[in-house]
Amino acid sequence: MRVLYAAESGSRAWGFPSPDSDFDVRFVYAHPPDWYLSVMEHRDVIETPLDDLGLDVSGWDLRKALRLFLKSNPALYEWLVSPIVYCGNRGLGQELRALAEQGFSRRALAEHYLKISETKKRKSQDQGGMVGVKKYLYTLRPLFALCWLREHETLPPMALPEIVEGIALSAEVRRALEELLEVKSRTKEQGLVPRSPLLDRWIGQATEQGEEFVKGLPSRKLPLEDLDALFRRQVMAESPSQTGDRD
Repeated sequence: MRVLYAAESGSRAWGFPSPDSDFDVRFVYAHPPDWYLSVMEHRDVIETPLDDLGLDVSGWDLRKALRLFLKSNPALYEWLVSPIVYCGNRGLGQELRALAEQGFSRRALAEHYLKISETKKRKSQDQGGMVGVKKYLYTLRPLFALCWLREHETLPPMALPEIVEGIALSAEVRRALEELLEVKSRTKEQGLVPRSPLLDRWIGQATEQGEEFVKGLPSRKLPLEDLDALFRRQVMAESPSQTGDRD
């Protein structure tokens, strides 16, 4: 198989790694053409266990990735806009980002951000007024991305600092977030911090605003013809060197 695109997908790409953060590498790959000409469909995911170097690596076959792209899959979108790209940024990544701008569903993204934030909020159990700094940020980040969607009506970037710079926030919330990020930068993944009443209130307000915002968003569909053409081009590419573009 050939790796067509590979990028960082975790806290390193989000802009708030801990000293012991793993490398969460996600990639899209393609098999030779004959692999797709079979009566039976084969396994279309490659997964590797976390190794001693902190590498968590997994990937999707191109056909699976494009089927999910057609449904405006939020996880794939975030791979494509990751600020840390290992290969394929000027090939498959560039083409899919251009298609996403044309037809990616903001509703699908907004619903995803609300669901993720609520899930992380439930998991960030209060431990005597303390909360996991990682889970706290995982609750906040999707809500900041949702604010970007609401204020700009464009697809949000992945890195938290870039999102926050482009949205309206009070000076107090910005300071509280900066303090949280500073603690995260020097705290291990499972480290705890005191809960912030200010950030907790903001989470509640942002969630309510997000729920109202989602109700008015239309559903959008990506052009299947363009994805079919892209699929054929990538699968029929003769030289693996075509996938070696790097930033």
